[in-house]
Amino acid sequence: MGSPGELGPAPTRGPRLGDLTGSLLRQGRALAADYALLAVLDARSAAMRFAWLVSGGLVAAVLVATAWLAIVAAGVVWLLGSGASWVAALGLAAALNLGGAAAVYFWMRSLMTELPFSATLRQLRGDAPTPVGNDDGS
Repeated sequence: MGSPGELGPAPTRGPRLGDLTGSLLRQGRALAADYALLAVLDARSAAMRFAWLVSGGLVAAVLVATAWLAIVAAGVVWLLGSGASWVAALGLAAALNLGGAAAVYFWMRSLMTELPFSATLRQLRGDAPTPVGNDDGS
């Protein structure tokens, strides 16, 4: 022990408010950086998966198109083998393709009865929602 006049070691003080605030800001910034990195990596992974899906869709579309061409060619050969003329066989194949294209067109047209984001636009404008199944617009 020291001399009788010594009070002993000075009491230790806790961390100051400025130190705590600085530490909180540093850790908050580090946490935000970690979340941003996670978001970037997740977005990169989603973009790669989307690219693979689009690539696979394109390959599938090419394979379906070549299969359709093979079916049409087989039909033309079958018609020629059964005595049809070249003009009639190719005309029938063209008519079949045009009929299929028209059917796809009308199907796609029926999908576009309502514009994209129309519900969001109605909500932003404050319009009342249109009742489902009401074709006359009232």
